[in-house]
Amino acid sequence: MSKSAAGPRPLPTSPFKPRREAPPKHFAVGDRVTHDGYGLGRVISVEGDGNTAVLVDFGSRQERISHPYTAMFKL
Repeated sequence: MSKSAAGPRPLPTSPFKPRREAPPKHFAVGDRVTHDGYGLGRVISVEGDGNTAVLVDFGSRQERISHPYTAMFKL
């Protein structure tokens, strides 16, 4: 019995498949966003090249959200 050097072929439904990296999120001034903790808002300031932090107006409060933006999504 011989085994190939590459090992067994992974199945499409395998939970051990390598993860794909999510594309980086970029926000611009004026973008409408939603945040899991704060709700709906609008980007009012971007620090650096957009990968550092953004200042978002959520209506009742303004919050500085830093990179990575795991809980924030562009609408």
